[in-house]
Amino acid sequence: MDGKRALAGLLSLVVLGSLAGCGGAAGTTTPEQAETVPVVEQTAPDRVVAEAVIEPARWSHLFFDVAGRVEEVLVAPGDAVNEGEPLVRLETTGLERAVSRAELNLRQAQLALERLKQPADEAEIRQAQNDVAEAASALEVAQLNLTTVLSSTLLNETLEDARSAFEEAQNLYTSRLEQYERGEIDYWLVDQARQSYEDARRELFRIQQQGDLELENARNQVDQARRTYQEARDNLERLLEGADPLDLEEAQLNVEAAQIALEEARENLEKATLRAPFDGMVATVNVQPGDSVAPGDVVVVVATLDRLQARTIDLTELDVVRIGVDQPATVTVDALPDVQLSGRVRQIGLEAVEYRGDVTYPVIIELDEGSYPGLRWGMTAMVEIETP
Repeated sequence: MDGKRALAGLLSLVVLGSLAGCGGAAGTTTPEQAETVPVVEQTAPDRVVAEAVIEPARWSHLFFDVAGRVEEVLVAPGDAVNEGEPLVRLETTGLERAVSRAELNLRQAQLALERLKQPADEAEIRQAQNDVAEAASALEVAQLNLTTVLSSTLLNETLEDARSAFEEAQNLYTSRLEQYERGEIDYWLVDQARQSYEDARRELFRIQQQGDLELENARNQVDQARRTYQEARDNLERLLEGADPLDLEEAQLNVEAAQIALEEARENLEKATLRAPFDGMVATVNVQPGDSVAPGDVVVVVATLDRLQARTIDLTELDVVRIGVDQPATVTVDALPDVQLSGRVRQIGLEAVEYRGDVTYPVIIELDEGSYPGLRWGMTAMVEIETP
């Protein structure tokens, strides 16, 4: 530390000691140590001294919000960039397809809504009326056919004949079986009667199945004709009355949902390009083409390296009350002992930060415009702030 910094340090110790004696925070020195520290006359009560670090006036750690593979790196450390300028791009084939699908879905939803809103023309109404008339005729025919099947004399007579033949064959078989058991006839006559009985039973079953099938078909035709007629009437009513309000609302909601999906797809595509959030300089690039990145991985650091400032790190609560915004300040940097920088207090921290057991407040010193060769982000410095 040069002579100026040593003097500033001693002045700070003297000021802190005097404030501690007035009820402020106690120092960490013991009485024995205090006796060994030489008493320095307070020749600069109008200054506050604190350690600081050099940093950009603004910086940002940039990352992607979507995962992907790096396709192109457009900048290198030291490049000057403008706000909105692309820095890194991810592969976008899948994201572009997602946008295309979303555009198609939106158009389909819009067409469905437009069709519902369009009034029916006279040709559609006439066709719907014809459909109703045809469906009514078909229903009448189906109902007549069902009545015919239910009252079919031929079917009923055929079924009755088959039932009579079955009963006769059954009685003959029973009779001959009893005769055989009494020894009156040979068994072949019993077998002959049994075969006739089986044939008659199968024929009766066939005729019953045929009758049931005809009846079921006739009833199904009536049901189908009735549904077709109702659908034709409903369609005609829709054409005459216009679209149902609930259908219109559903179609409108489908359009809005498709619009949101398209916006999300386009946002995801836009997120595949990392852009500079402000004018500045690229400080760090952490990727190269082909690298895979996850959301939150720091890819590029952009900072205003042409506009640096000093931020205090150990300015205590006893000193922060003595300074205000716009007060002049002098900054000296450890790495540049022959350079003295001027500036003003731009911002005073509102929340305390603990530093080596002390309650401290960060204070931002805005450096006056000018060129400072060799000054870099992260260098340690000493700040002297003039107080009223």
